[in-house]
This record gives sequence, structure tokens and C-alpha cells, in this order.
Amino acid sequence: MTAIPAIAIVGASGRMGQMLIRMIDESDRVTLAGATERRGHEWIGKDLGLCMGGTKNGYIVQDDPLEVFAKAQAVIDFTSPEATIAHAELAAQARAVHVIGTTGLTDMHLEKLTAAARHAVIIRAGNMSLGVNLLTKLTQKVAAALDADFDIEIVEAHHRHKVDAPSGTALMLGEAAAEGRHVHLKDVSDRGRDGITGARKRGGIGFSAIRGGDIVGEHDVIFAADGERIILRHIATDRRIFARGALKAAIWGQGRSPGEYDMMDVLGL
Repeated sequence: MTAIPAIAIVGASGRMGQMLIRMIDESDRVTLAGATERRGHEWIGKDLGLCMGGTKNGYIVQDDPLEVFAKAQAVIDFTSPEATIAHAELAAQARAVHVIGTTGLTDMHLEKLTAAARHAVIIRAGNMSLGVNLLTKLTQKVAAALDADFDIEIVEAHHRHKVDAPSGTALMLGEAAAEGRHVHLKDVSDRGRDGITGARKRGGIGFSAIRGGDIVGEHDVIFAADGERIILRHIATDRRIFARGALKAAIWGQGRSPGEYDMMDVLGL
């Protein structure tokens, strides 16, 4: 491990990829190891700085992650589930900390991440922000304090380009609520309402998704009973909060034992 960790950014052309690269450039705590994109992408083989609309910075965008990971102490990954699984295997080979903000992962994907975590540090979270992780902890505590007379509904809003629903953050909040009530989310999750659905089931945890415009991310956890409601809310207005959390996780993971971690571990919550 070097004194200043070198970070590899995968999915460099994405909004989070570019945000992370700019923040690394501004930081004195980390440095950039390199950047990758999928094969066939128009950025491959070109100077990263020019691709991002600036001046040359000497980093050529690669389509071979292993070549970049070999020079990195950490990999930050906000891509797709399939790409993330492939990256996890390569990051484990390189013994690099793998910070994952990818959403839409299935149980099959998570099993493969668990296998990779036997050899490397994996830090995964549906949301990297401090505020959302505090909200998650509060959701668990409130759910534990209230019985099933309080219906739980999680409402999330994101920009029009988001491809998965519910969001990873919404599912993280749902898991926290279920944990507070000592139930499994898969047994009480209510995601599909259209037409004559019948009355709400007692103890269910509902999800509602809004998509539109350039909404960065808004999450409400509603505890609703007869005569009263408790609403916990987090509103993100700048993606830098997610990038800042991911960089914090990459630094925190240095020197840790192989295994699976989350932002609660990173933030000491």
C-alpha cells in the first residue's frame, strides 16, 4: 500500500465516473491510477482529460480493467451489475479495495461478490452519503419502536435516466425497516400496485418510485398510523456527496482484512 492510494475509476464517462475523477484531481489524499470504459466505447484509447472537455492529463482511457487495477490500491465502481461482478473478480486478483455503488444487484450477483470478498476488501452500499446512512440507522430504530399498526412506505424520486426501481437506497431503507421489525424484506415487500389491489396488508413495507427531470435523489420513509404520521426524509441536491463517500470508503478500506463491508462500517455507525 502506498501512502497516497491510487484509485481506478471504471465507467469513466458516466456522471459519477467524471465526478469522481474531478474530485480525485482536487484531492491531496488520493491519486488517479487510471480509468476504464467498456469495449467499443468512443473514449477508448483517447486522453481522459480531453474526453472530459478539458486539457490533456496523460491518462489514456483503457478497455482492459486488469491492466489499470494492477496499478491501483482501490477501484470505485458505479456501473452495471454484470460489469461489477467482472470487476470484483479482477479487483480481487489485484488485491485492490473494491468500492461498489452499483444498484440493481440480484441475489446471484451478491453471492459472487461474497466469493470475491474472501480475497479482497469489498465495500458496497446502495448510497454512499453520510446523510442517507444516518437515515438508514434512524429508519431501523423507528421501525423497532413502532408496531405493525404503523404502515411503512418508502417513496423515492430520481432523474428520468435512472434504469432501476426501487432505487438501491430505497431497498437499503427497506432492509433497515425490516431488520428493525425482525422480519425479512422479501416476505413483506409491496412493490406492485396497479388496478384493484385490495387493502394494504398489515406489516407490509411499500415502495413507490418517481422518475423525472434531473432529480439527484430524494427519499422519504413514512410511518403512517390512524391519526398520525412520522416522515423521515433525505434530499440530495449534488452528486458530490456520493463521490465524497466513495472516496472516503476507498481510503478507509486500505489495510483492512478481506471481507464485505458497508458505509455503516466506514462511518462507524
